[in-house]
Amino acid sequence: MDFADSPEQAVFRTEVESFFSKNFPAALEVSDEDDPRTRAEAGGDHGDALKQWRMALVGKGWIAPAWPKEYGGANLSPMEQFILNETVAERGAPVLRVPDVGSTIMVHGTAEQKAEFLPPMVRGESRWCQGYSEPGSGSDLASLQTRAIRDGDDFVVNGQKIWTSGAHLANMIFMLVRTDPEAPKHRGITYLLSPMNVPGIEVRPLVQMSDARGFNETFFEDVRIPVKNAVGEINRGWYVGATHLDFERSSIGSAVGQRKMLDTLKDYLLKERDSKSGKTRLGQVDAPRLEFVDRYIEATVAKTLSQRVISMQARGLIPNYEASMTKVFSTEFNQRIARTSTKLLGLYGGLRDQKSSHTPMGGRWATMYLSSVSSTIAGGTSEIQRNVIATRGLGLPRG
Repeated sequence: MDFADSPEQAVFRTEVESFFSKNFPAALEVSDEDDPRTRAEAGGDHGDALKQWRMALVGKGWIAPAWPKEYGGANLSPMEQFILNETVAERGAPVLRVPDVGSTIMVHGTAEQKAEFLPPMVRGESRWCQGYSEPGSGSDLASLQTRAIRDGDDFVVNGQKIWTSGAHLANMIFMLVRTDPEAPKHRGITYLLSPMNVPGIEVRPLVQMSDARGFNETFFEDVRIPVKNAVGEINRGWYVGATHLDFERSSIGSAVGQRKMLDTLKDYLLKERDSKSGKTRLGQVDAPRLEFVDRYIEATVAKTLSQRVISMQARGLIPNYEASMTKVFSTEFNQRIARTSTKLLGLYGGLRDQKSSHTPMGGRWATMYLSSVSSTIAGGTSEIQRNVIATRGLGLPRG
């Protein structure tokens, strides 16, 4: 693995850095009290700045960098996307990109579907949520039971989805529904697109213990969706849903963001001193301090795993168990960062009241401690990822 940029990559990196220096709005600069992972959700005073920043990225084709230029992309190579994503993370910029459904439409959609759905994604006019998981169908998604019965030019959909991230804010949904209950479970499934404002769709929030309200239950009662909104072949939606365009998915943004979180915490701890001993928080207790050093080492490991994934993509390979390794390490690393931070901050580290003068750094670390619990579940549990690593990476037999 060569960690250095090629001459062409160095030129592109300089272009990206120059673009950020000239165009990134000062209003979106991240302070020590901000959590950069939530910047894409910013509103209020940041709304105009976000629109300005999006339009600047749209002009470069960097909202959908892997897409062809005719659909608003930039046709960047995997390594160029890696450099772009690394710069976004280093700058603490909000992550603005098209949803994964765009990849599916790009590969399997009709010309009419591409023209209708892709441009609004790039401009940020459509906000999508995913209708996959159900109360009885999570890890075994192919057992889903939400039914879609054809009635003329429409499907009539009845059922329930759960853990629908962002459904309370979305105006569109892509989902898998069962259109042939007699077929084997991986067949008889269709991939549908629907507006969220049609009659019969109800969204109920699922409030997490961190008070976050991103997850939802979504109910469908006699919802009519045009048959023309089916992407790909009817009853073959399982295979359509597995499609992803060749986006750069090295998780470099997560790796850089994790190191920056540690940098921010370190700077805070070095400023805070005990009133009696005069020592900084990092100088008071050996065990958490040494644990903090371990976190920095792990941040380097996380970045190296990301670089391994992108090096494969740059050679035309498709990461498989390597991506699972990156996912497991990154999500469990998030939990270790949260635990270490609360130890180093002491008893006040558990406070989340942003109005209290005793709450360190706006309570972001206590919130992270709670929210990181779900990180090893969402997007494929650690158990599933370890099975992939064991069978496909180590060649172990299935148990």
